[in-house]
Amino acid sequence: MRFVINTQVRANLATVWANFNKNLFQALSPPFPPVRLLRFDGSLKDDEVHLQLDFFVFKQMWISKISEQETTPEQISFVDEGIQLPFFLSYWRHKHVLQALPNGGTRISDEVTFKSSIKMIEYVLFPVLYLQFLYRKPIYKRYFQ
Repeated sequence: MRFVINTQVRANLATVWANFNKNLFQALSPPFPPVRLLRFDGSLKDDEVHLQLDFFVFKQMWISKISEQETTPEQISFVDEGIQLPFFLSYWRHKHVLQALPNGGTRISDEVTFKSSIKMIEYVLFPVLYLQFLYRKPIYKRYFQ
């Protein structure tokens, strides 16, 4: 399944990219499940992010690796792909696209593609994941005022 969420912020592309860091990552984490950040290398090719998701009665590891990163004067993008995922996911690809806008702002796009080994779980996860990424919109706007 796939979805895209776009958020326009007032900061320019260079400012947004410079602040796409550990602090922003932690600010974007939704309240559930609580996430413990174990490792954050950054957003460049071959960087990794290691998380522990706490579902209260059990914990799950999530490890993503930056598989692509591209920079042009108008756009910066990077892709994190799941290399160790919670049991309910079999595939994860999250492309982050930061695009300079003519008004001096930046459009942040979260392009998420995920799969589960059980198709029915995808239909349950879709609204949950969509809402977790929708949760990011006001955080991006506050962070990049």
